[in-house]
Amino acid sequence: MATYTITELAREFDITPRAIRFYEDQGLLSPTREGPGGRNRVYTTRERTHLKLTLRGKRLGLSLSDIKSLVDMYRSPKDTEVQLQSFLVVLARHRAALEQQREDIEIMLAEISAHEEKSRSLLEQLDHAEK
Repeated sequence: MATYTITELAREFDITPRAIRFYEDQGLLSPTREGPGGRNRVYTTRERTHLKLTLRGKRLGLSLSDIKSLVDMYRSPKDTEVQLQSFLVVLARHRAALEQQREDIEIMLAEISAHEEKSRSLLEQLDHAEK
C-alpha cells in the first residue's frame, strides 16, 4: 500500500504542512504515527483521498463541517441512499447560498454602475463649466 509523508502531500497539493495538520486537528485526516514518539505522520492512499476531498470542498466554498460530513461519508460504505441524500442536502444548501451571493453581487454591480454614470456626468458638467 502506498504511503505519503506530510511533506509529499503538501508539495503535491501545493499547501503547507501546517494546513494539513489543521485538517487533522479538525478530524478530516487521521494519519498513523511512526518513528520515535510517533512524531512522523504517515498518510495512506485513503488519507490522501480525504485531503483531496477536503481541498475540493474548500474550493467549492463548503464549510469545514460540511466537508467533514462528506469525508465521513467517504469513510463508510459507498453510495448508500442515506449518504447520497445527505450529500444532496449539503449541495442544495450551498447552491442556495451561492445563488443569494450572486444576486447580492448583481445588485451591488448595478449600484456601482449607477454611481459611475453619475460621477462621469458630474465630471462632464464640471469640464463644460470650466470652458
